[in-house]
Amino acid sequence: MIYIIKFVYSFVLPPGLFIVLLLGLVIWLWKKNRRPALVLLGVTLLMYFSMTPLISDALIGSLERKYPQPETLQGDVIVVLGGGASSGTPDIDGEGNLYGSAANRLLTAVRLHRQTGLPILFSGGQVFSDSGNEADIAQRQLLGLGIPEEDILIENQSLNTEQNAVNTAAILQQTGLIKPILVTSGFHMSRAMLHFKNAGLTAQAYPTDYIASADIALQPAKFSPSPGAISTTGLALKEYLGQLAARLFD
Repeated sequence: MIYIIKFVYSFVLPPGLFIVLLLGLVIWLWKKNRRPALVLLGVTLLMYFSMTPLISDALIGSLERKYPQPETLQGDVIVVLGGGASSGTPDIDGEGNLYGSAANRLLTAVRLHRQTGLPILFSGGQVFSDSGNEADIAQRQLLGLGIPEEDILIENQSLNTEQNAVNTAAILQQTGLIKPILVTSGFHMSRAMLHFKNAGLTAQAYPTDYIASADIALQPAKFSPSPGAISTTGLALKEYLGQLAARLFD
């Protein structure tokens, strides 16, 4: 019963509410002119499916499955890519916090460091005027987690994945490190690997921060429109568009 209630609620609140309103408009138009009603129905259905976990999980999962986690690490430095940060927000030992995906990547890097003893290079700058500098925040948090200062490298100028790769390549050349283990979200890994290849780096992929479960079960919630599903769908489409741009313009 609880799942039925959740399903109904998803059409009472946004974004499901907008689907209901659009369907009402389709019915109203149908009585006047069927051609625009059919066009609007098609747009409404496209919007609806893009809002459902069924579609968003399939899209993001197809990205996350391209690179499995390796059983054996082969590298001399752990390179972590940023994924956004807030500024001025309170933290245990300072101000500024990494967003969820970036924090998950950092946590994975710390665990890999403890397994291997390899240094960590965090790449990411201040993307917007009101966001935090990702690498500077990561450095503070890594020190707070007990990572030795000499094992931390930061690249705090990058504004996108292409710059992550180019600027990381410059630092690795300066330090004599040549075998990066690339840590980023599973959905982001394909695009990141393309940019690192274009920058002349041969990286070992270590994806983390997964969104879609490995096993997808059909249930009413998979057909419920949700803000999270819209965000995930947009994220997946952004990655596919980014991969295309990396192949065409890098």
